[in-house]
Amino acid sequence: MILPWNHRHCQHLLCFMLRKICAIVALGLLPFWLKAQTGQPPLKIPGLLETLSQSSQMVVVTTKDWTASEGTLRRFEQTERAWQQVEPAFPVVVGRSGLGWGLGLTNRHPASDPQKREGDGRSPAGIFHLTYAFGYAAADKVPQIKLPYIQCTASVECIDDTNSSYYNIIKDRNSVAKVDWKSSEKMRMSDDEYKLGVFIAHNASPAEPGGGSCVFMHIWKEPGHPTSGCTAMSMGHLERIVGWLDPRSQPVIVQMPEEEYRRRQTPWHLPAIQF
Repeated sequence: MILPWNHRHCQHLLCFMLRKICAIVALGLLPFWLKAQTGQPPLKIPGLLETLSQSSQMVVVTTKDWTASEGTLRRFEQTERAWQQVEPAFPVVVGRSGLGWGLGLTNRHPASDPQKREGDGRSPAGIFHLTYAFGYAAADKVPQIKLPYIQCTASVECIDDTNSSYYNIIKDRNSVAKVDWKSSEKMRMSDDEYKLGVFIAHNASPAEPGGGSCVFMHIWKEPGHPTSGCTAMSMGHLERIVGWLDPRSQPVIVQMPEEEYRRRQTPWHLPAIQF
C-alpha cells in the first residue's frame, strides 16, 4: 500500500534537494570566488607541464620576497621523472628593485603583483628558456660550451630601444643593413661582467615593446651588488653552469620569490625545495 505524502514530507524533501543544489553550485563557483578574493589566476597553464616534461635541466633562483635583490640559485637535472639537485645552493643577486612577473612560459599573473617592464630595475619572475651563451672569448677558445655561442666584440650590442625592430636581440651593428636603434647595451664592457653569460629568454618571442629586454645570467660586480634586471653570480659558479647547460636538455630557469614558488611547486611539477 502506498502512503500519501503529507505537507511536512514535501517540505523536508524540498529542503534536502535545495541544499544539494546549493552545495553543487557552491563547489562549482569556489575557484572563481577564490580568484576574486585573492586576485590569483588559475595555476594550471595550458602546455606548461608538457614543455617542462621535455626539459631535463632546470636552474631555480628564489628570493625572500618581491623586493629582495639577493637570492639563492639551485640547479637540477631530471632523472627517471624526478628532479635531482646537482650541487649545493649558492648566492646570487637580481635586480636592484627585486623581481616582477615577466613574459616567458608563464604569462598569466595577478595584476596586483609586480610586473617586469623596461628600465624598472626588476629581474623577471617566471619560467624562461635558456637559449644561448655569450662571452669575450672566441668560440674556438670555449669548446666546453654546448649552447649556441656569441662572441662579444666591440660592435656587438643588445638593443633596448623599444622602437627598434631588433628590440631585445643581441646584434652586431656591422651585420645589419640599417641601424634603427638609438639605445643599446654594449656587450663588450670595460670590466668582466659580460666575460661570460647566458641569455634568459624573457619577452623573446615575439618581443613586446616595453616588456623588458637584455636579461642575462652574468658575472656580478661583487657579492651583494644588485643588477639592473639580470641575475648575477661569481665567475666560478657561472662557469660551471655554462659548461653544464646543454641545448639537447632544453634548459629553463625558474625565478620567483619563495612564497610564489611554494604555491606553484606542486601544480607545476617543480623540484621540491626546503627553504
